[in-house]
Amino acid sequence: MRLRAAIAVNRNDPAFRRLFPPAYENDEKAEDEYRHLVGIELDESRSHALETLSKTADAIELTQEQLEAWLRALNDIRLWLGTVLDVSEDDVDDEPEDPPHILYQVLTLLQELAVSALSGEDQ
Repeated sequence: MRLRAAIAVNRNDPAFRRLFPPAYENDEKAEDEYRHLVGIELDESRSHALETLSKTADAIELTQEQLEAWLRALNDIRLWLGTVLDVSEDDVDDEPEDPPHILYQVLTLLQELAVSALSGEDQ
């Protein structure tokens, strides 16, 4: 299922709202117009990033463009998972050790490594 179709079905799901927050909270017509104008581009960008991550998951090296796509995909996955798990800034020192929370921590680490690599920091 395309991301846009999943969002249309789950428009009020908090996890999807976190990825696509409303631009016009109190104006449904303006919101629909905004989604029509930029929704396709946002969907394509997110889908491209997730597709790039999937296609290059076993790559030994990534181009800068691929790593930037990874960063966008990791961010979206973390936002979605963090919303599902109800992760907050207050949870930093007291994160549960169940598999979904461990996955969240691994995604966070991967995102930090991608940012470091893109900024040219030594690992």
